[in-house]
Amino acid sequence: MASTTSSSASSTREPLIASPFARSLLAGGLAGTSVDLSLYPLDTIKTRLQSAGGFFANGGFSGIYRGVGAVILGSAPGASLFFVTYDGFKTGLTRHFSKSGELSEWNKAGVHMLAASAGEVAACAVRVPTEVVKQRAQAGQYSGSSAAAFRAILANPAHRILPELYRGWGITIMREIPFTMLQFPMWEWMKRTSAEKTGRKKATALESAVFGSWAGGISAGLTTPLDVLKTRLMLSKEKTSVGKVLRGIIKEEGWRKLFSGIGPRCMWISIGGAIFLGAYDAAAGFLEGKESEVKEDVNEL
Repeated sequence: MASTTSSSASSTREPLIASPFARSLLAGGLAGTSVDLSLYPLDTIKTRLQSAGGFFANGGFSGIYRGVGAVILGSAPGASLFFVTYDGFKTGLTRHFSKSGELSEWNKAGVHMLAASAGEVAACAVRVPTEVVKQRAQAGQYSGSSAAAFRAILANPAHRILPELYRGWGITIMREIPFTMLQFPMWEWMKRTSAEKTGRKKATALESAVFGSWAGGISAGLTTPLDVLKTRLMLSKEKTSVGKVLRGIIKEEGWRKLFSGIGPRCMWISIGGAIFLGAYDAAAGFLEGKESEVKEDVNEL
């Protein structure tokens, strides 16, 4: 149904928050908490599918919200760190490279890849300990609660606390950077192309959500083997290497096990990409002083 309302420009008002840093911080925290809490059951199912022993041996459909306490504490800080770093790097890199003229599509993609990679490294400072505690609770270890899993890490005399909390740091970075280097350039390109075709300065919040879903689902499928390796490393009761885990999976369970959980992962990240990136753009636009573009989106349906 065609819109009877012009969408070439959105109305503006005084910014609720003048600082771009603070806007990224708050909008990122809101987006991260929203997506992690709403899609937590899918994440639990994916973790149990990827765990040694399989889905039912690690809890099946029971206790689907085990470990949610760690997510409540870690989601907002991790997402805020990501977007503060991403937006800061994107702005700085764009200014730097545009001094010699307008950026090409390839240069824009490169800027988004670098900015997103920096954002992921920053976010992992919070995300990795959160994931370690959460996944051990999801898999039914330590009575299946975040608090019990965290206390067990602190109390185990055989492990140093920080290395144990950051178990899987390397493979998480190895998973997140390829994922984000695929997702964010696709998302930004889709938004930019849509805005140019419709004569707007930027994509609407609804478009951002749809494009975030597409980009997230494609990226999730391609990086599933890295996600399986990360899960196994974090659930391992002894320190081990990525190579040893990979060889063990292929030898004992077959290479197809590297794609276990791909369905819930793609579904979770597709839906999550819509909520996460759509909510971020909507919240950032609202804080910046632009009227919510949800009204504009509804008029276009």
